[in-house]
Amino acid sequence: MSESSAEAAAVAEAAAAAAATAGTWRRAGGLAGTAVGVIAVGAAAGVAIERLTVGRGMRRKARLALDSAGPYGSLRGTPGKADADDGTTLYYEVDDVETDVTLSPRRRRLFGRKAPAPVTVVFSHGYCLNQDSWHFQRAALRGVVRTVYWDQRSHGRSGRGVGQVRDDEPVTIDQLGRDLKAVIDAAAPEGPIVLAGHSMGGMTVMALADQFPDLVRDRVVAVALVGTSSGGMGEVNFGLPVAGVNAVRRVLPGVLKALGRRAELVERGRRATADLFAGIIKRYSFASRDVDPAVERFAERMIEGTPIDVVAEFYPAFTDHDKTEALARFADLPVLVLAGTGDLVTPSEHSEAIADLLPDAELVLVPDAGHLVMLEHPEVVTDRVADLLMRAGAVPAGATVGGYGSTSSTAQPG
Repeated sequence: MSESSAEAAAVAEAAAAAAATAGTWRRAGGLAGTAVGVIAVGAAAGVAIERLTVGRGMRRKARLALDSAGPYGSLRGTPGKADADDGTTLYYEVDDVETDVTLSPRRRRLFGRKAPAPVTVVFSHGYCLNQDSWHFQRAALRGVVRTVYWDQRSHGRSGRGVGQVRDDEPVTIDQLGRDLKAVIDAAAPEGPIVLAGHSMGGMTVMALADQFPDLVRDRVVAVALVGTSSGGMGEVNFGLPVAGVNAVRRVLPGVLKALGRRAELVERGRRATADLFAGIIKRYSFASRDVDPAVERFAERMIEGTPIDVVAEFYPAFTDHDKTEALARFADLPVLVLAGTGDLVTPSEHSEAIADLLPDAELVLVPDAGHLVMLEHPEVVTDRVADLLMRAGAVPAGATVGGYGSTSSTAQPG
């Protein structure tokens, strides 16, 4: 088969898959399903035109170039495993404090020359991501303070949720809070800890506080909540017209569940329409135009790596999430609440609501930033996290990051 024939076949396959998806949506939800189905067919048409005008080989070479453009996600620590209460294996990595007396320029710039206190910072990532989403913060803090990065159940290198696969139990934010407790017990069984969570990871931190208040009282010395929400996620419109998103919201859980049962077919469809999904991922991950393409591709890889059945399992948990009362556990602690003003997934109003309930917290709203603010403007996030550690007494006072980790298109990878 010639390349042009193969390309045409791929286009036809993508269009047919989208048309089938449209039919699924129409059957699932009347007017809302019809609307989403039309969007799916229109998107397939756009992808078809793009694929007929840009050769597959050229696109493949471009993606390979971006995949090898930088060390994003390549930082590794000492591996470990924890067992969740349902038997799920949770993978984590530890970066220990450097013991040598020779301090790197970056370490001196961050925290000065004194040795940090024996504090462990535990980072929890968001939905459809993994521990590598903290790449820039990890690079900046590496060797300076003890840190733990872990993959939430069914994400990254952690095992599939046993309760979900074996017992058909729904994923809950409370379960994620218990998972975090298991990781802390294994990776940081003693000593003061700082909890940092992005999006779903922030919800996980709140669930931990709700279920284990003694742990927070006795050991937690600071908290960072990045691009997250304490509740009300069922009201988010994701930048879409309110009437349309309400109609879609009614049918989306059922459709996702149905797609999760046909994971192999859906994954083939995702690969066939990879360019379309790249555009969607960019829209809901970043707000600024000047983002390093390699960082965009890095985010794509993490999100694309989340199987559709996992996407379907976790989605309903966000509507049920409400940990507003648990925020009181953090009232006497140094707290950082940070969000991008262009976040369409967990709008910055949700962070403002958290800060209203924690009046002593530092609220930072980052202009021109979307949901993945720690990748889009890593210098801001790292600077504020470093300041939080200083306020908590985890590290001595020192200079801030000073622009480390910029991801503009003219910057080099961190």
